[in-house]
Amino acid sequence: MSDSNDIIAYQGYPGAYSHLSCTRVFPEMKAHACESFVDAMFMVDNGEAKLAMIPLENSTAGRVEEIYRLMPKTQLHIIGEHFEPVNHCLLGLPGTRIEDLKTVSSHPQALAQCDGNIKALGITPIAALDTAGSASELAESRQPGHAVIASSLAAELYGLDILRENFQDKNGNTTRFIILTKDGHVPDLDSEERFLTTIMFTVRNLPAALYKALGGFATNGINMVKLESYMASDTMQVSSFHLDVEGHPHDQSMQYALQELHFFAKSVRIIGTYPAHPFRYSKQVSIED
Repeated sequence: MSDSNDIIAYQGYPGAYSHLSCTRVFPEMKAHACESFVDAMFMVDNGEAKLAMIPLENSTAGRVEEIYRLMPKTQLHIIGEHFEPVNHCLLGLPGTRIEDLKTVSSHPQALAQCDGNIKALGITPIAALDTAGSASELAESRQPGHAVIASSLAAELYGLDILRENFQDKNGNTTRFIILTKDGHVPDLDSEERFLTTIMFTVRNLPAALYKALGGFATNGINMVKLESYMASDTMQVSSFHLDVEGHPHDQSMQYALQELHFFAKSVRIIGTYPAHPFRYSKQVSIED
C-alpha cells in the first residue's frame, strides 16, 4: 500500500479532469479516485492522503457550492491553486470512424458544451453520470457506433482512440482547482511573488457589518478578487463568506486590513496563503467570445 504522503485524492472516475489536474501538477504522486468531494477531503483530514485536488469554480458552470459548505467542517488548508483548461475529446473504440458514429454519451454539462459539434455530426447525445465513467463503460461494452466525450487521459487509461480533440463549441472553458492539505503553513513573504490569501468569516448582526468588515481592504489598497456568501446556519439567519484577496498576511497593509476584519466579524479563519497561479495574469479567452 502506498504511503499517505505519496497520495493525492480527487473526486471522480480515473481519467476525470480532476485526475488530469493531479497528474499535471503532481506527476510524482499517486492519484486516488473518490466517489465524493467529502471522501476526498476527509482522506486528507484523516491522514490517509497528503493532498486533495478539489474544483472550486468553472468559467462556464460557475462555483461548486458544495465545497464552500464542506470547508468549515474540516481543518484543511489551501496551499495552492491550479487552472485546468477543459479540452473535451471525442473518443471511440479503436478503429472507429467518425462517419460510423450514431450516439455519444457524457456528463450533461460536457454534452451541452459540445452541442454544436454533436449536431453537426448528426449523432444522438445520451446523458451519463460523468465523462470518465462514460469512457470506462464504452471500453467494457465495446458498443459499435458509440462515442464518448472525455479527457485525453481517459482515452489513454481505457484504450480508446481520440477521434477529435477540442470538441467543445467554444474555447476558454477553464476550471479552477484548490490544493488542500492538513498541515498548512504561510509561505515566506517575497516581494517578487504575487500571493492570494483565502479567508472564511461570519459578520456580527449589525447594520452595514459586511461593508465595515471589508472596508479595511479598500483603505489599505488590498485587491479583493473573490467574495462568495453562503448560509452556514440551520436558522438561515447567519451568512458566512469566502474571500480571496491579493496579499500576504505578513505584509503591513494586509495586517491593518485583517485587524478591521477581526473587529467587525464574528469569526475569522485564514485557510491559506499561496502563490497566485500564472493563469490569473495571462491573456485569457473571454467566455463571451
